[in-house]
Amino acid sequence: MKKRFLAALMAVLMLGAVTGCSENGGSGDAGNSDTIRIGGLAPLTGDASSYGVAVNNGIQMAVEDINADGGINGKQIQYIYYDEKGDATEAVNAYNKLVQNDQVVAIIGDVTTKPTLAVAQQSQQDNIPIITASATAAEVTLTGPNIFRACFTDPFQGELMASYASEKLGASTVAVLYDMADDYSSGIAEAFVAKAGELGMTVVAEEKYQDGDVDFKSQLTNIKGQNPDVLFLPVYYEDLRLISAQANEVGVTATLCGADGWDSVLTDNFDSSVLNGGVFCSQYSTESTDERVQDFISTYKEKYEIDPNMFAVLAYDATYMMATAIENAGSTDSQAIIDAMAALEYDGLTGHMTFDEERNPQKSAVIVSIQDNAYKFVENYDPEA
Repeated sequence: MKKRFLAALMAVLMLGAVTGCSENGGSGDAGNSDTIRIGGLAPLTGDASSYGVAVNNGIQMAVEDINADGGINGKQIQYIYYDEKGDATEAVNAYNKLVQNDQVVAIIGDVTTKPTLAVAQQSQQDNIPIITASATAAEVTLTGPNIFRACFTDPFQGELMASYASEKLGASTVAVLYDMADDYSSGIAEAFVAKAGELGMTVVAEEKYQDGDVDFKSQLTNIKGQNPDVLFLPVYYEDLRLISAQANEVGVTATLCGADGWDSVLTDNFDSSVLNGGVFCSQYSTESTDERVQDFISTYKEKYEIDPNMFAVLAYDATYMMATAIENAGSTDSQAIIDAMAALEYDGLTGHMTFDEERNPQKSAVIVSIQDNAYKFVENYDPEA
């Protein structure tokens, strides 16, 4: 995994930005009428770099495909991006460079919630159209009418998995273990608990931990004592590896369930047998019969020598959505692009999408199970259907 990740990271840094810009910023005349400048923000180094590199790879693939197909209204996209290192201050500084120096007309980013929120707040004075592929906190799009997202929100995932536990798994009792210091984890957990109550399920245990903890046996022992049908773990894959192994050690027999933070858990020689039968909601499946998805997967693997994760696919869709909005607007005027985004109806790799009044995508979820060290497609699930 480390060798493949380094290869992917080097590919990003060596490729630079599409059509003549470097990772450290733009070059050439910002007013060039033959190009349309789109900016990107992602953590290409630091703790969140596995997500950032995947997002940046997906954006670059989309830009290359759009340009090869004639660009936007006959103009080529010039993609300019910066490494914000997973830091909110770095992200705002990079945003200011993109808008003031590089004069981009739109931005794809940021990747994780805190930098995205910081950038979203900064962008209000500029009214620059922004779409994040992967920041899931509900507050992100509430910042202003110029902010959109291609991914699910945290509350959506929590509510959806509670419905799935009740409707599809037949659960009557559930337990939750989550990171109380993480907005993603706590936001999904809160939505799950609230929806579980609405659906008549009993929450027999609601356990918490602090970011950085590595021993979860006390919480898991308490959960085991309540014998829930489902244990919901809205955590990122690093914590999931530790928690699932320790749950197995203490004898938890509940079906393990989670959200899209589980993506990428099957790497680094992890013994995934402790997750066999676990299910989570995702934005796409590698087993999709959509020819476009399979073409994307094979091209990505050939280009970056690593399997694409969910973040890469979402970034590809987010880029196409922004490009389509610019094309539909017939202009690079900020408000015209924002209006076109709000009215967008798009068929992407992650499904058919429109935006609701809070600029969140309306689409069904993919339920994925983990079996024999592989992700297995279960079904497309829409609790409202």
